[in-house]
Amino acid sequence: MNEELKSTELEIERVIFIGRTYEEYLSMFDLNLADLEGRKILDCPAGACSFTAIGRKKGLNIASCDIAYAFSVAELYNKGKDDLKHAIEKMQLSKSNYCWSYFENINHLERHRMQALTDCIYDMKHYPKSYKVASLPKIPYKNNEFDVLLSAHFLFMYADHFDYHFHKQTINEMLRVTKKEIRIFPIVNLKGERYEKLDDIIKYLSELGYKIEEVKVDYEFQTNANTMLKIKM
Repeated sequence: MNEELKSTELEIERVIFIGRTYEEYLSMFDLNLADLEGRKILDCPAGACSFTAIGRKKGLNIASCDIAYAFSVAELYNKGKDDLKHAIEKMQLSKSNYCWSYFENINHLERHRMQALTDCIYDMKHYPKSYKVASLPKIPYKNNEFDVLLSAHFLFMYADHFDYHFHKQTINEMLRVTKKEIRIFPIVNLKGERYEKLDDIIKYLSELGYKIEEVKVDYEFQTNANTMLKIKM
């Protein structure tokens, strides 16, 4: 395990290693290839997503960071397979909580999630320098290192685990390492409810001089999770 995290005694059981595909990222963040070309991009926290892996094949400059990267590739691959299996089993019992427009059915979803994991693991093996351990709110990069930062399925979503101060600290760190734009998806919690402190976050960022937009996107899997927060410098 990475030395930085030994003091926290992080256990792999506490990590959920499930990812989305490159194509999902384009939909979630309302992006196309032209928006990304020539820019340095950070996926934070990236988990088992394949955005960096597939983006690399398309000539994009993307880096990933996540607390999970403290573990070996082999450990993460096994954890990812186990997590996906458990997630699919739970989803079988709660299909009505999801929108089945992007994915045809649970089998289709499972194939996408497994593809994301496989692509991510392959890329981690061959390009380990693109994957850094990050224990949020700290982000292990220099000031203004990236043009764009994308953050999916973490901030706002786990509001019952992370308080307002943590959200504010993390966004401040994201602002520190980013020059042009941050996109955060979605803006709801696990129940599909808008993050209760989002207006406070927007007010705080607006007072700092950032341009803030709530943008509805053409992607919805979890019910009501169809809007991103865009922060422009």
